[in-house]
Parts: sequence; structure tokens; C-alpha cells
Amino acid sequence: MNDRITIDPQVCHGKPVIKGTRVPVVLVLGSLAGGMTYDEIEQNYDVTRDDILAALRFAEDVIEQGEYFPLTV
Repeated sequence: MNDRITIDPQVCHGKPVIKGTRVPVVLVLGSLAGGMTYDEIEQNYDVTRDDILAALRFAEDVIEQGEYFPLTV
């Protein structure tokens, strides 16, 4: 985990959030995926560009640590 993301069972049910906020990492990622700009996310959720980049790095780390199997149809 990096210094801008925190996981606390008492905050947002233990979901990863931007440190010092109640803004879940998944909200930041979903906003980017939905087409919001960095500036829009910064303004709407009161986070910084570095916070957004930390959320992306966190997601990268989680994906990198996972194990994946092909889907069968």
C-alpha cells in the first residue's frame, strides 16, 4: 500500500480510501473509467492529482498480485 491510500475497518467498511478522506479508491477509478477528467475528480471529491495517481498505482499493485485463470465458455 502507498502513503496516500489507507484501509481501516472503521472507515467505509474497510474499503481502500484516499488517506484523510472517505473517498473510496473504487470511486476514483470508476470516475476515470466513466470519462471524468482529473480536474473534475479533484473538484468533485476534494482530492489531489497525486491522490488520483496513488489510486491508480494501488489498483495496479492489486492486479499485479492477483492470480488469473482463463474463462471457459
